[in-house]
Amino acid sequence: MDILTVNDQPGEYPNSSYYLHSTATPPPREQAAGELRCDICIVGAGYTGLSTALYLAEKGFDVIVLEANRIGWGASGRNGGQVHLGQRRDQGELEDLVGRDHARELWDLAQRGLRLVKGLINRHAIDCEWRNGLIHADLRKSDHVHSQSYAEKMARDYGCNDIHLLDKAAIGEELGTTAYRGGLFFENGAHLHPLKYALGLGKAAENAGARIFEMSRVTAIEPGSKVSIFTGKASVKADYLVLGCNGYHGNLHRQTARHVMPINNFIIATEPLGERRARSLIRSNAAVYDSNFVVNYYRCSADHRMLFGGGESYGFAFPRDIPGLVRKRMLDVFPQLETARIDYAWGGTLGITMTRMPYFDREQNNILSVGGYSGHGVVMASLSGMIVAEAIRGQLGAFDIMARAPKTVFPGGALLRWPFLILAMTWFSLRDRL
Repeated sequence: MDILTVNDQPGEYPNSSYYLHSTATPPPREQAAGELRCDICIVGAGYTGLSTALYLAEKGFDVIVLEANRIGWGASGRNGGQVHLGQRRDQGELEDLVGRDHARELWDLAQRGLRLVKGLINRHAIDCEWRNGLIHADLRKSDHVHSQSYAEKMARDYGCNDIHLLDKAAIGEELGTTAYRGGLFFENGAHLHPLKYALGLGKAAENAGARIFEMSRVTAIEPGSKVSIFTGKASVKADYLVLGCNGYHGNLHRQTARHVMPINNFIIATEPLGERRARSLIRSNAAVYDSNFVVNYYRCSADHRMLFGGGESYGFAFPRDIPGLVRKRMLDVFPQLETARIDYAWGGTLGITMTRMPYFDREQNNILSVGGYSGHGVVMASLSGMIVAEAIRGQLGAFDIMARAPKTVFPGGALLRWPFLILAMTWFSLRDRL
């Protein structure tokens, strides 16, 4: 199956998405055609590609972005909008994985990424409904024990005093549910409107001089001292190629496909609940994610809807009843929403890695591939664009820090990885239910 067309109409944003219906989308951009030349060609107009294009164009490079559909069409315009601190793996896990010094470098980079996102929004006046506050909610006693030790570790070893432990009473005051044993409140976490953020990055990149072509799906790549990139109607010759497709790369680049797996996730949006009722669910208007392996994540929108994400599907195609799949999970947390109408329900595809750390790789020094953000793409994909831009300019420090994280190939390689993932996800989802 074709990951770009199996669930969506080519060239059209998902009509069932709340984000689309709460955003003024620009007219379609032109399609790439003929023989084109540039310094850097970027495949994918999500956070990775757009931030890369923005930074390089601001430095005077001639940049072309090739997007198979529309700006922010993929996960960048469909995700939960959560702005996380740190990497996808917590710092204790990273210290065990890569050692304390490297783990510290990864933490510092992630903190730089958080500042970067805030800076991009402010510098380019991107109206993307930024709201402060992020809560990690513990479902089990063992989860809460880990949260307590993590908060203590971060304060002691990283000087991070803006992570606050919530006991059962405190999280009950924050959230209108009895589902949790406790949790963590991240002062510097946040949430935003992901499609508005993506469109804002695109506008900023174009203002800086980048050329963005939509409906320009890349069909082939020919490596060389000058890379040749082909679409249905165009050929592009570039000094550098950046692959920023994340979960939608298909098998365009076999090495990336062996390391980054596409998986689907789903979100529903209720009818507007009114501010008072919305605050009864999430008092501080923070975003929330829980301790399940197949994570539930939710927040309230600017017009006071509950946006609730979660649920897994095994196969490329979305399930027929996305509202039914996700609504059940929402009611497990907020049974008081039993009568709330579901106005929107949509799915999207993200990229994960075996280690849950982003995948960074260089081939022949002029083909750079990044992706596999594993649910932390708002910050990490934006940061990756800056890191890639620095690497192209000869500043390899940050790229090498990310690239040194262990890379594990999915069992079965590019062809058989999906059946192996299904087995693993089935086991983990069963564990969550138990």
